[in-house]
Amino acid sequence: MKFERNYILLLLLICAAIFFVNLNALPVNIMEARNFITAREMLNDGNWLLTTINGEPRYQKPPLPTWLTAFSAAIFGIKSVWALRLPAAIMTLFLVLFSYKLAKKLTSEKIYAFISALVMATSFYIVASARDGQWDIYTHGFMVVCIYLLYLFFTEEPHKYRNAILAGLFFGCSFLSKGPVSLYALLLPFLIAFGIVYKYRNFKSRWLPLVTFLAVSFVVSAWWHWYTLTFDPAAAEITKKETTNWISYEIKPFYYYWSFFTQSGVWTIPAFIGLLYPYLKNRVFNKKAYLFTFLWIMLSVVLLSLIPEKKSRYLLPVLIPMALNTGFYIEYLFRRFTELKDKRETIPVYFNFGLIAFIGIVFPVGGYIFLKDGIAGNWLWFVLLSLALLTIGILMFRNLFRRKIASVFYLTIAFIVAVIWFGLPLSKAITINPDYKPFSELHAFEEKENIKVYEFSDMTPELIWDYGEKMEILNQDDTFITPTENRFGVLVSEESLQHFKETFPNFRRERVARYDMNPKGPDSRTHKTRLYRDLFIVTKK
Repeated sequence: MKFERNYILLLLLICAAIFFVNLNALPVNIMEARNFITAREMLNDGNWLLTTINGEPRYQKPPLPTWLTAFSAAIFGIKSVWALRLPAAIMTLFLVLFSYKLAKKLTSEKIYAFISALVMATSFYIVASARDGQWDIYTHGFMVVCIYLLYLFFTEEPHKYRNAILAGLFFGCSFLSKGPVSLYALLLPFLIAFGIVYKYRNFKSRWLPLVTFLAVSFVVSAWWHWYTLTFDPAAAEITKKETTNWISYEIKPFYYYWSFFTQSGVWTIPAFIGLLYPYLKNRVFNKKAYLFTFLWIMLSVVLLSLIPEKKSRYLLPVLIPMALNTGFYIEYLFRRFTELKDKRETIPVYFNFGLIAFIGIVFPVGGYIFLKDGIAGNWLWFVLLSLALLTIGILMFRNLFRRKIASVFYLTIAFIVAVIWFGLPLSKAITINPDYKPFSELHAFEEKENIKVYEFSDMTPELIWDYGEKMEILNQDDTFITPTENRFGVLVSEESLQHFKETFPNFRRERVARYDMNPKGPDSRTHKTRLYRDLFIVTKK
């Protein structure tokens, strides 16, 4: 292959195209808002160690991702969503690059490593996490670097101490991103699978560097937790509550995660076939490495399934070994697809890539029908996306019929890039709320009326983030505080309207506006009460 020597450069370019373009296209979600508020209060109030959210302690998650977010915001601006999401995109880039290096070490095959890295970079939840300022991508990204260094530590004789110390530092960074999540869901299944397949050889020469790894890991992981527990008594109760959530919050059945392969998006069918171990084990070029990635996946899913608390985004660590596993199947298609005669092997390939090509070809018509109510003002992006997907779809069908599976694979990557470049700006066409009124406009109201506005009882992170600074909440530990001003504003959620009236029975209450930050209007099923507030002016009689 002509560009075999430039795989790293190509990965950099493709990841930049997928992770860094249109980072500010989508609205800030609840998980991001929490992180961004904490970053803002780090910069504005200096709360770098005893972290806060809207002025209250925020120790549920360690601070490293928020530090990185705050550093980016300090450079590019606290109001820049692109800047706030940039560290997550960079973290995902490192995850993909070190996964490529790990795959190359496992097999000594660059083309396989390149395929696996591209599958990872374009898997649905990897892409979503790269463009989302939340914690998960950090903890798993740092852990992948740790795993790569541990692989070197266990398989190579030189630089044992260097690899052990660096692995400990990155383990600590992972722990400082989201606690023991990645240790449990990514590192532990890796270590078990490695022990089963490759064995831990020459362990006597490694025990002292291993102790060094454990010591460095512990110190880097534990110091912030020690600091918060020592200097803020509230930290112990917050930590206890967060730990309890693992067994009492978002409880799902054991089998909840067992459609995990669908989280890879366009690679759902190849990922599923890659898991058919009896079928693929004699077709892959490296049976040992394939068994290793297969066991790594299954152990990770089983361990995650044992935890009562379950959320779909917790499957992110599974997508990492699954991309390496899927890469074996796609590499097999690269080598053998032109020779395959059995329809049971070719039909899934034609269906998977044919479906993607079909979507590209019908998008100009189907997209217009779906988006016509909001396409005004977005014609340029619609035309560009239609032309790109139509061209890619035609080329995919052409190469699929000619059995040029490598070309079809790379065109699938181009399909994802086209959606990121031209499709994300079109999100405005499907997020139409005629009553949209952001919380940032409250400042103009406060200045005009010369009053202070309070939140009645609920802290919705997206609203506080958009407001731009801390907002005082009248409900303090189930005790309502009455403002000292004779005239003030109160923001009230729909669920709290009756309680608001009961709390201020002897006050004059005048509803003056609704601040609604829902992407879609009140008639939509996705219109959420938590994203709007009624503003009342309250006056003492």
